[in-house]
Amino acid sequence: MSGPKIVLVTGASSGIGRACAALLHEKSHIVYGTSRKAAAAGIPWRMLQLDVTSEQSVASAVARILDEQGRIDVVVNNAGLVMAGAIEDTSLDEARLQLDTNLFGAARVCRAVLPTMREKRSGLIINVGSLAGVVGLPFQGYYSASKFALEGFTEALRLEVAAFDVEATIVEPGDIATSVVQNRVRVAASGAASPYRAAFDKTVATFEKEETAGASPEVVARRVLSIIESGRPAVRYSVGPFGQRLLAGLKPFLPSRWFEFGLMIYYGLKRGG
Repeated sequence: MSGPKIVLVTGASSGIGRACAALLHEKSHIVYGTSRKAAAAGIPWRMLQLDVTSEQSVASAVARILDEQGRIDVVVNNAGLVMAGAIEDTSLDEARLQLDTNLFGAARVCRAVLPTMREKRSGLIINVGSLAGVVGLPFQGYYSASKFALEGFTEALRLEVAAFDVEATIVEPGDIATSVVQNRVRVAASGAASPYRAAFDKTVATFEKEETAGASPEVVARRVLSIIESGRPAVRYSVGPFGQRLLAGLKPFLPSRWFEFGLMIYYGLKRGG
């Protein structure tokens, strides 16, 4: 399909989502951004209220786009939550919220848009994963779990929708300079009483240092634009700092204990004894 695309970008009020919406709008695509709150002032693209953890909210937003445009050509599943805490300290309710946002949120959007994409035999779903979905990160275990799951979800989705000429791919950013430092959710039990507190603080400080110095969100936006323009996307694309992408790429080729040892040194973690 030539001409402007109808694009839905979740989590478009800031960070990667906002950068994607801005660039695609600049390239004359018809962009619908979403956020959990009302539309922010001064944004030139359309903004809808959408909470990816709510089936009704997702259905309502998708129905409005279809009513106004008749189709949705591209979905960028970007809305997400970053939760930090030791796995032992994380309650199952907190873990469910992490997975409900990052994995099931993307699934809700996919289920809402796929019927029309199948019918029209055209569509592209871009899931925003993370290099934390390739390398498990200490004290962000459930965040990594959600992104690892999104990898498998995307691989399976590609196989299922190929017969209907619908494409799916996943973009894996490394550290990107966004508001994640301010918005990271710390689990309730990660306070001073946690036996993991010292290691947790040290690791999160490393996260924040790398995120603050991370790549611009526009790097991800340019990759998303290139995927839309490519016609037939690859399974996955890593973006962001070269060193992080190289590290993730080396994982399958290094002995697992060597790789793990390197991560422990990097985050200042030690074994007991």
